[in-house]
Amino acid sequence: MTVTDLVSYEDALASYDPVMGLEVHVELGTKTKMFCGCATTLGAEPNSQTCPTCLGLPGSLPVVNATGVESAIRIGLALHCEIAEWCRFARKNYFYPDMPKNFQTSQYDEPIAFGGYLDVQLADGEVFRVGIERAHMEEDTGKSTHIGGATGRIHGASHSLLDYNRAGIPLIEIVTRPIEGAGERAPEVARAYVAELRELIRALGVSEARMEMGQLRCDVNVSLRPHGREKFGTRSETKNVNSLRSVERAVRFEIQRHAAVLGDGGTIVQETRHFHEENGTTTSGRVKEEAEDYRYFPEPDLVPIAPEREWVERLRAELPEPPLARRNRLREEWGISAHEMQSALNAGAVESIVATIEAGADAAAARKWWLGELARRANEQGVELSSLPITPAQVARVAALVAAGELNDKLGRQVIDGVLAGEGGPDEIVEQRGLRIVKDEGALGAAVDEAIAANPAVADKIRGGKTAAAGALVGAVMKATRGQADAGRARELILERLGVTE
Repeated sequence: MTVTDLVSYEDALASYDPVMGLEVHVELGTKTKMFCGCATTLGAEPNSQTCPTCLGLPGSLPVVNATGVESAIRIGLALHCEIAEWCRFARKNYFYPDMPKNFQTSQYDEPIAFGGYLDVQLADGEVFRVGIERAHMEEDTGKSTHIGGATGRIHGASHSLLDYNRAGIPLIEIVTRPIEGAGERAPEVARAYVAELRELIRALGVSEARMEMGQLRCDVNVSLRPHGREKFGTRSETKNVNSLRSVERAVRFEIQRHAAVLGDGGTIVQETRHFHEENGTTTSGRVKEEAEDYRYFPEPDLVPIAPEREWVERLRAELPEPPLARRNRLREEWGISAHEMQSALNAGAVESIVATIEAGADAAAARKWWLGELARRANEQGVELSSLPITPAQVARVAALVAAGELNDKLGRQVIDGVLAGEGGPDEIVEQRGLRIVKDEGALGAAVDEAIAANPAVADKIRGGKTAAAGALVGAVMKATRGQADAGRARELILERLGVTE
């Protein structure tokens, strides 16, 4: 099925209701792996963080990471789940080169958390509730790098390299209940859910949840059913989607693809599919296994987990304010719309704005600098906003200098240039570059006189009552002073010199 075979999104929705299921894998930020003491440092030499346990060597025995269990409970509680009084691990058996044990230690029918929900807010402010089926603990696989071929995948490769550093890193898999009723907004709901879940994970401090680094990955399940039917259609599962935009595109593409197949009288194959970032399409991977194909059975080398209720309730009491509730509170405090808050969230600017306000800036100024100049710089460089080499305190200082009339916006941008270039703090750069606004009446008056003398026609218009023309002379003054004049005072002096009052 190629892109040209798709039906339009509108035609697909005219005949079918989309049903989604989202499985999100969160890589926990623990110092050691889930079942052994190996480090989890990112970027280490391949296969340098392994041991007999995570390599599955004979005679090795696993031990559960207590921090991993605590993180799982905290995630479950934040998702309004019930925490199991007793649960255990299971072996999920399958052969694949990046799984050195030939089975994955996971949880099957006895997860640690189940039966919750997450409310997500769409761009127009509508809140959509997504049901959570379960959240369970498991371990990650190793990493395969396929050499040769055009796609970077195993097909067409000449050979593959295996790095087991990631094998055994703690994962929490969060599985939704079937998401129904989203209609034409299904792609938007999917994106909003993953975005909200990412914010929740970060608020809990259990993972950085950086999708571009594989710390949060989403498997997107989509099926269609004709209007008026209750039975779900056959689903496809697009694996390891690693950006919010890609989640949305994958859902939309699969809805269109399913509708095209069904409209031509074909049948949907239950399979896993690969998402292609370059064109927003998916292609077939392999036929999807059923649970019985994995031959689950209880892990004999690990004792069951029975979290004490006192511990669970203590963790519940320590939960941070939910991100959606916090954003709504901040939105009220800042006096902005839901759409404006969504823009700040999409830009990854909320925490930077909060920190800038805490450093002394007012909300409007903090938002202006982070969502304007700094967001533009981040986009140009292709980096996260938070990774720019400028602190909220420095942004607050620039805002304070502008508010005090020491700088104007143009000069403030030059100060930010200097900070990003590593020239020092805002005050140092103002002094080093000589950027402070010219307030000396003598120097400013001289610049005004020169502008009037050089533009007699404009001066005559102003004398004739067309005071709007003063803007041209203010521009000349700003040019002469390299943008460092007090524009408001310059305008006042121009009108005084020309004997005009407003």
